[in-house]
Order: sequence, then structure tokens, then C-alpha cells
Amino acid sequence: MSRINSNKVPSSTRSVQLGKVIRTVLLSATLLAPAFSAGAEEAKPPLRLCADPTNLPFSSDEPGKPGLYLEIGQAVAQRLGRTVSHNWYKSYFGKRTVRETLLSKQCDAMVGLPLIDDFMGPAVIFSKPIAHEGYALVGARDRKLAGIDDLRGLRVAVQYQSTPQNLLAMRDDVQKVTVLSPEEGMTALDQGKVDVAFIWAPVAGWLNKTSYGDKYQIVSTEGDGLLWATAIGFAKASGALRDEVDGVLPSLQGDISALFAKYGVPNGAPVKFGQAAPATTSSIGASEPVTVGQATAAEKPVQTAASAGDAKGDSIAGREVFNGTCAHCHGPDAVQAERKIDLRLLKKRYADDMESTFWKTVHDGRPAKGMPAWKDVFSDDELRNVYAYLQSVQDTGGN
Repeated sequence: MSRINSNKVPSSTRSVQLGKVIRTVLLSATLLAPAFSAGAEEAKPPLRLCADPTNLPFSSDEPGKPGLYLEIGQAVAQRLGRTVSHNWYKSYFGKRTVRETLLSKQCDAMVGLPLIDDFMGPAVIFSKPIAHEGYALVGARDRKLAGIDDLRGLRVAVQYQSTPQNLLAMRDDVQKVTVLSPEEGMTALDQGKVDVAFIWAPVAGWLNKTSYGDKYQIVSTEGDGLLWATAIGFAKASGALRDEVDGVLPSLQGDISALFAKYGVPNGAPVKFGQAAPATTSSIGASEPVTVGQATAAEKPVQTAASAGDAKGDSIAGREVFNGTCAHCHGPDAVQAERKIDLRLLKKRYADDMESTFWKTVHDGRPAKGMPAWKDVFSDDELRNVYAYLQSVQDTGGN
């Protein structure tokens, strides 16, 4: 077969053919333009959220029950025109969780961090507040729960080493019943073993809604260490994303309130409850058992390495580890009203054996007393810093 030589095609014919080709190309470009535009929109990266897979009512990897914080994150992402992806990480280790997820660039945002000025220093920046969370009084719907005086003569469940326990420690007119968790407090209330539970509000509200048929009233409390603002946290380099999120949050307030109601988490006006009454002359700072287990004390004196006595270690770094992990039980900055776990008394209690006792305890733990082993979580250098910090806060006064 002979090949057609384009040079032999009449010029008029070539012009007609070229015009047809140009029109076809232009028409195709016009038809494809919306598709390219949609593709560009879909090309926005997903909003990566850090979350605990088993921490309802806050977060869960169950598709039908994603949790309050994840649904807030999803609502934010939708307003930003993004999808959502998750970085799952257990939230047992407080600030360590934030360091190993958000600050290690494993995700873009963490919903529900405590909005505290000195929270991890400048490493974490925050959105506008999304809510206030803390402890609540839980009791029968016909019981008056307007303040501490309403607890006189009652049996009150308080979580072990929580702000409510410290708050009621010096009240002889209130019978304290110590529980280890909000779940145990709600069970004691439902079984008639206590009259009121003074426990972590979000979990109490969730259990009241899902396990107890909404039979109890949940009254949020306000006071030293009882209530604080929460927000969405970002790494400090993510200021542009934070500003985007702040831009859409005002339009989501109705949705966020509805989500709090959906998960039974109280979000109403709190009852002013007064100040904590510690058994020592030191003031007890706020401890925040939020979804990542943080505990931070405000306006405490900063220790220096030089003030750590003869310890080898950095007491400043040790204080950060302590307040991020140990303060949940032992109190922010080691301020603790319960003498048996008051770590400021280690020197008095163990004298020359203080250091060896410290290492055995933090390495091996005391599981029967709720103390985990930390040797596989923190390096010896990190634990040495904690010991340096504890040396700097030892009580040197009389008995």
C-alpha cells in the first residue's frame, strides 16, 4: 500500500483539517476544565489526626463510634475541604504521647489538649478554645448539688489522687470513698454504696448516657484544678494550618455543642466549688487527666541543674518528664497531700537508701500498688533526670 504524502494534499484541504484539529483541542480543554479543577480540590492533603483507638468518649477506631474529638476533627476537616486520616497511639504516657506523634510529624493536629500557657513550652501551639472540661458531681436528679456544702454528711466517691480527693481531704463532714476510676465511681453510685460521685466528667457523662439510661445529673465544677479549657494542638511550625482551623471554628460551635450532647459530655455552666485543701502548707496545682493524660502545674518555681544537689542529671528536664507522666498520681511538681506517695518525703523516709530505692521502684515498678515499671518506657538518662529533680524538691524541714 502506498503512503500518502502530506506534501501532495492541497493547501486548502490542509487548512480545513488544521481548523478541525484546533476546534477539537479547544473543545476538549473546555470540557476537561471542571475535571482538572475538581482534581485540584481533591489533591488537598488529608488532615492527619492523632488519636487513641480505645479512649471513648473522646476517640475510638470503631467506625460507628469515632468519639467526640475525632468527630470535631472530622467537622473541621470538612470545612477545610479535606479528608481525614488517623495516627493511632495509646495515650498512657502524657506529654510523651504528644512528642512521639504530633511533634514527630506523625500527624497534623491533636484535638482536646489542655489550653495551658506552659504546656510543653513553645513546641505546641493552640487553636481557639473548643470547650471546658474537668470534674463533675454525679448524683440523683432530685439531689441538690450546688456546692461543697451540699456534700455534708454524704458518702462521696472520689478518684484516687485526683483534685476532688485533695479538695475534700480536710473535710471531716464528708465521708470519702476512694475509687480508682470514673467507671468504679459510677458503679458505686448505682449500687447505693455512695450518695454522690465526684469524678472525671466526660467519662461520667458518657457512662450515664450509654450504661445508666441518663438517670443521673452531671454537674460540672469550677475551681483550682477542677476545670480548664481545651483546644486543638499543633506543632509550632504549623501556624498556617492553625490559622485556617481558627477561621472555621466559629461556624462550628453549634455542631460542637451537638457533639458534646451526643456523647453525653457535660458542657454547661459549672458550679463554683472553691479551692483545694491540701494537708501541707504547699498549694496543690491543677492536674489534668485529659485524653493524653497530661498533668501540668502553673506558676511553680523553676528548678535549675545546680539546685539538684549532688545528683547527676538535669533537674529541668526531669521536671518535664515528671509533670508529663508521674504527676497524674504523685501530684504536679510532686506536691501531694497523701504522705504515702508524697515523693518530697523520699529523703526522710529512705535516708541513704533513697537513690537505690528510686531505681528499683522505677525500673521494676510496684504493680500491686498501681506503679508500672518504667525501664522500657524511659531511658536511664531520662530517669536520672527525674531523680535529680526529686532531689531538688525534698522536704528538709522537721517531722
